[in-house]
Amino acid sequence: MTKRAPAILVLEDGRVFHGEAYGAVGETLGEAVFSTGMTGYQETLTDPSYHRQIVAMTSPHIGNTGVNDEDDESARVWVAGFVVRQPSRIASNWRAKRSLEDELATQGVVGICGVDTRALTRHLRERGSMRAGISSVDTNPQRLLAKVLASPPMAGANLIADVTTREPYTVAAASGDPVLTVAAIDYGIKRNTPRRMAERGIETRVLPASSTVDEVLAQKPDAVFLSNGPGDPATADLSLIKGLLESGTPIFGICFGNQLLGRALGLDTFKLRYGHRGINQPVLDKATGKVEVTAHNHGFAVKAPAAPSVETPYGTAEVSHVCLNDDVVEGLRLTRDGKTIAFSVQYHPEAAAGPHDADYLFDRLVTLAEGAR
Repeated sequence: MTKRAPAILVLEDGRVFHGEAYGAVGETLGEAVFSTGMTGYQETLTDPSYHRQIVAMTSPHIGNTGVNDEDDESARVWVAGFVVRQPSRIASNWRAKRSLEDELATQGVVGICGVDTRALTRHLRERGSMRAGISSVDTNPQRLLAKVLASPPMAGANLIADVTTREPYTVAAASGDPVLTVAAIDYGIKRNTPRRMAERGIETRVLPASSTVDEVLAQKPDAVFLSNGPGDPATADLSLIKGLLESGTPIFGICFGNQLLGRALGLDTFKLRYGHRGINQPVLDKATGKVEVTAHNHGFAVKAPAAPSVETPYGTAEVSHVCLNDDVVEGLRLTRDGKTIAFSVQYHPEAAAGPHDADYLFDRLVTLAEGAR
């Protein structure tokens, strides 16, 4: 086995972790976060919501199923860096085309292995997510720490332009002729979302985040979808969403889209201490009383309103879902004259990777769109 170069991980509070280079040899900066998923590392790596983040996997053994050509959630790896305890020595899966480490190296993703990820995760849970750096070219902790402290924080970061599509594109309905058309605003959309819609006869027209209200409505959509994405929702332009709300077009948002819908309705957002990332978060659907195990990837959340419902210029807004771990707002519903006109969730019903407990939300989208026709 080829000898690995020594590497270090330095957190902005000065904590240093020693290990070895994994993936590309080099240096990288980003926000250190952890994901609790025991599977789905390929989907995690290619999720645009992880843009500019150094992701530590809490599962200790990573890479055993290699990398295939079907499970990518976008056209590239988005994480700024990757931290694992023990990389698999072989890739063993019938769909595997190459090893995870080869893929990281090919895409220039700097990683570190041999790190005590349990200790790292405990540190981030106690101190909160923070800026960090990985280097396998300069292992002087003080020099790397100086670079980390000079790097921009995630709070205040507007990353939408980095991840949104440059040109509109269409994902056809799986059944041939579509029964519904949805315009999806791409803040960092994952490929599995249009697939879930296609299974229900929806044609998804994915549009750049810079689209105007007129450009979206020109698609004659039955509903509009607000996608997941990276960065601080407080930096986003809300004029498109407010215009869509004024038009009465049905809206469904997830993750970043949930936060943007909340802000458009006049609610505030805030940065979580260490966020929700993984595929095992319990969420209560207040409408049904059911608890769902859900997939998450967010470092910001909607601030819970003081009252059970809030009157907005567009209707009555209320919290529809709540995280049972920490009471964080996990969903919103907007009604007018007793009828739902928009709803959103903070988690990922497309669940790539993750449980399918929340897949029914795409059925709610169909019901919402059909009811507005």
